Amino acid sequence: MRSGLVDQGVMGENGGISAIVPDVSVVVPIHDEVESLPLLLEAIASTLASNQISYEIICVDDGSTDGSGDFLKQEGQIRSDLKAVILRRNYGQTAAMAAGFYYAVGKAIVTLDADLQNDPADIPMLLAKLDEGYDLVSGWRQKRQDGAVNRLLPSKIANWLIRRTTSVNIHDYGCSLKAYRPELLADMNLYGELHRFLPALAYIEGARITEVPVRHHARRFGRSKYGIWRTFRVLMDLLTILFMKKFLTRPMHVFGLLGLISMFSGTAIGIYLTFVKLAFGEMIGNRPLLILAVLLLVTGVQLFCFGLLAELLMRTYHESQGRPIYRVREVVAKNVK
Repeated sequence: MRSGLVDQGVMGENGGISAIVPDVSVVVPIHDEVESLPLLLEAIASTLASNQISYEIICVDDGSTDGSGDFLKQEGQIRSDLKAVILRRNYGQTAAMAAGFYYAVGKAIVTLDADLQNDPADIPMLLAKLDEGYDLVSGWRQKRQDGAVNRLLPSKIANWLIRRTTSVNIHDYGCSLKAYRPELLADMNLYGELHRFLPALAYIEGARITEVPVRHHARRFGRSKYGIWRTFRVLMDLLTILFMKKFLTRPMHVFGLLGLISMFSGTAIGIYLTFVKLAFGEMIGNRPLLILAVLLLVTGVQLFCFGLLAELLMRTYHESQGRPIYRVREVVAKNVK
């Protein structure tokens, strides 16, 4: 690997500028972390330079109000290793990470938080693990330095729920310190607050995933922006991930099945009520079962129609973007170059 800061470019044979691709792009989403930024930038630069890893740092300011954006603008004009991406307002961590991925050009991409709780000294270890053939290497904060109620408790609940639902055995989904192959991120679109589900999204794309223990430090400046209420957001996003994992390319299998069950149940109740009416002469107009039968039939038809519409939307989604429904890891053949 090359040493020092990433070069801006070198002169080509015809006098043009040819960019040099850095070994790693370090993406840092930022919201009100102005006190941590000088120390963070220095820690990243010194760690990667001492390990002879060429790099670029992409700091994405997500609508900070404490001067973080102004600091990044100043440093971006001075430092050759820094790209300062300033968002127009606060869009959330997922959007900030997506913006960082868009501007990253490195052979590998590493993400970490700006609050100095992740240790940049762990980046070379993640890159070495990535070189073993993995597509995503996730950090595992085994000894977390956070409050038990507002951070550790919701984190444990969320991690347990995600593991049980997605079947991706990662202990610490919330750790921002992760390393990715760029081609993996190119296949993933981030919306809402799906950044915490990146390993699950990568699993859907067929990625090789592993986890390594990393260091974790107590927060030195400011206050945490996480809390127990985020657990409920996780539940909502988890339903999205579960659907994407099982039925992304075949939504009719879930909506159609539920619709058929509902219609069959409504029909069966209707047949029973008809038999009771004709065989025994009983009044069925005031029976709750009649209302249930009608409700099940109507619901079943609606679910079946939802399934058909979802199938059309999925076809439009894949065909309009030219997205295949499969991912190829490699092709091995004598005449394939």
